[in-house]
Amino acid sequence: QVQLVESGGGLVQPGGSLRLSCAPSGSITSIHLMAWYRQAPGKQREQVSTITKDGMTTYADSVKGRFTIPIDEAKNTMYLQMNNLNADDTAVYYCHAVALNALAYWGQGTQVTVSS
Repeated sequence: QVQLVESGGGLVQPGGSLRLSCAPSGSITSIHLMAWYRQAPGKQREQVSTITKDGMTTYADSVKGRFTIPIDEAKNTMYLQMNNLNADDTAVYYCHAVALNALAYWGQGTQVTVSS
């Protein structure tokens, strides 16, 4: 079964940057939406950013101006570029994809910790 594989999490100081990566382990036909979610301890999973196949993006208010969601189609990889990180960004970040046939895929999650 195809899964999404994330990487790039880790420990970073406040004000620092990280770039998360997400790529499928195999072929997924006709992805029409990809997204990043995060879940902090004791909180519900929240949507961070989305991108459609046409390149339309959305961002949660809490990350606007700090995060971007670029895609490298040649590498079949989605990224989450996170700048000016703060403690509220500490969470497990999940990659998500939805295909045109409505199949949905999730990654295993990658931990991001912002701390001095």
